[in-house]
Amino acid sequence: MQAKDSNPPDGGYGWVVVVSAFMVMGLTAAVLKTFGLFFVEIQQHFDELASTTSWITSVTITIFHLGAPVASSLCVQYTHRTVVITGGLLAFSGMALGFFGLNMVWLYATTGFLQGLGISFSWTPAISIVSHYFSKKRALANAIASAGECAFAFMFGPFFQWLIGQYGWKGALLIIGGIQLNICVCGVLMRPLASSCFLEASHCETKTPPGNGASRTDKEDQSPIMPKTFNWMLVRRPEFVLYAIFGILAAMSFFVPPLFLVPLSYSLGIDESWTASLLSLLAMVDFGGRLLCGWYANLHVTKSIHLLAMAITLISTSLMLLPLANNYLSLAIFTGFYGFFFGTTVAIHITVLVDVVGMPEFDSALGLFMLIRSTGGFVGPPLAGLIVDMAGDYRASFYMAGAILVLSAGFLIILDRLQQRKIRGSKIRTKPEKSTLTYPSLHILKHHHRRYGEPSAVV
Repeated sequence: MQAKDSNPPDGGYGWVVVVSAFMVMGLTAAVLKTFGLFFVEIQQHFDELASTTSWITSVTITIFHLGAPVASSLCVQYTHRTVVITGGLLAFSGMALGFFGLNMVWLYATTGFLQGLGISFSWTPAISIVSHYFSKKRALANAIASAGECAFAFMFGPFFQWLIGQYGWKGALLIIGGIQLNICVCGVLMRPLASSCFLEASHCETKTPPGNGASRTDKEDQSPIMPKTFNWMLVRRPEFVLYAIFGILAAMSFFVPPLFLVPLSYSLGIDESWTASLLSLLAMVDFGGRLLCGWYANLHVTKSIHLLAMAITLISTSLMLLPLANNYLSLAIFTGFYGFFFGTTVAIHITVLVDVVGMPEFDSALGLFMLIRSTGGFVGPPLAGLIVDMAGDYRASFYMAGAILVLSAGFLIILDRLQQRKIRGSKIRTKPEKSTLTYPSLHILKHHHRRYGEPSAVV
């Protein structure tokens, strides 16, 4: 092992990795975010209910979350590069096979399952490897990489609408799949670094004294290749459980607006070209919300969990007001508010997770959190579709999403109270006992006099 790999480069080729991750974010998460443009086309083609059609997005979201722990373990066993390339091939396969459009079940398996697995295998290692390349500039690098989702979503709105108009929804899926093959190119550029687990293992071996009794073979048997495993016991911690419940409820709501915003716009009689611009607007204000919230949170003026609770409350308010829109201008205004506060939530919610579990347990918590949160993404869109079918109005889905977010904010408040109570209890338990010696220096003076046989003075 080379010594130069012992520390992250914090620049240099790392910026190539950041740009690659930026592209991966755009070719995965941004595609998922703008897939609502296909909703009406697919629904009309198969003459299905909204609840039935929404299962495509639901399956994609669920597999994206469920595949994250698998992708993380594969990165340890192989390399980030290998997993990203595999993800690109899976994403392409999902869209290319979806081109045949045999029936809804076929779309569930291709555009839903394969696409979701491809996104998971691309997104997860791309986010991870940026942290491997950066230490001091890690926050900046991650911010730039994650911004790819917003930047590409801004462009994909009108572009996907044009593709559907020119080639139909099936042809658009095939072309998008071809574009996603660029994920493989980005994966090739993600040159592996020496894993920190190997570095720690070699460091321990070089520092082991000869007579310690621990042989090199014994250390190899400890399998340093797998430095950490999931700490499933986190589900026994009340703080993590409360935050996981928040994640489930938030996921039930977050994926509803992008899915039903386009159908709502059509129901208001807004032109298709203007409808596509709503998704671009959503991406633009989302980008601004992430940057502004990241900057503000870095000032440490407001506690992270308080900032998240405020953002969730404002999102729910925006969603409750959005159905009041009756033209493009009012719909664009409410969409802008929703997108901005959604961006603030994305920027801060991982930071809150670190505060909840601590950095040593963060890796396990992140994988477990995404795994649990997948239930919300799986249930949310079909539930919203069912409510739309029952109410006969797309506005009902936004009311549902807003109400669930209000409930999720309640769990954040309970979590904050629990944390404050534990902090107060910890301060009481760790309060130092009062010393019996009012002047500790007198004890030293006594000892000094006795040592030299001098009489001690009593004050």
